[in-house]
Amino acid sequence: MFTPSSHDVRRFFCDALRKRRAGEILTPMDAIAADWIDQHPEYHEELADAEEAVARDYSVEGGRANPFLHLSMHLSIAEQLSIDQPHGIRAAFEALAARIGEHDAHHEIMECLGEMIWASQRSGLPPDAQGYVECVRKRVR
Repeated sequence: MFTPSSHDVRRFFCDALRKRRAGEILTPMDAIAADWIDQHPEYHEELADAEEAVARDYSVEGGRANPFLHLSMHLSIAEQLSIDQPHGIRAAFEALAARIGEHDAHHEIMECLGEMIWASQRSGLPPDAQGYVECVRKRVR
């Protein structure tokens, strides 16, 4: 199993942007990442310099949003939707996206995903997949 380090993840996103800008051939995963990067121009400058991106601190205390975490969550959610795991996430997303648009729906789902992960870490219990889907469903209303 491949377990990328935070530096690997940062380099991946920086490289996807570099390839897109250079008109190079993108792997399917590069293309998905580059599409999300395109939707977040506020991150372009930070992703333009891979060495600086690897060295940068995105701690909570620093008060800066972590573009790599944000983009990684977009990729994770896209994968969940593509395979409907946890079951029901795709239907919940589609209902939410119909109301507020796909990108904003992703951001709402990120809030639920973050809450689920936080609760799991805090309790020591496995992530509550059905609670996660229900959190997304509640945002449709």
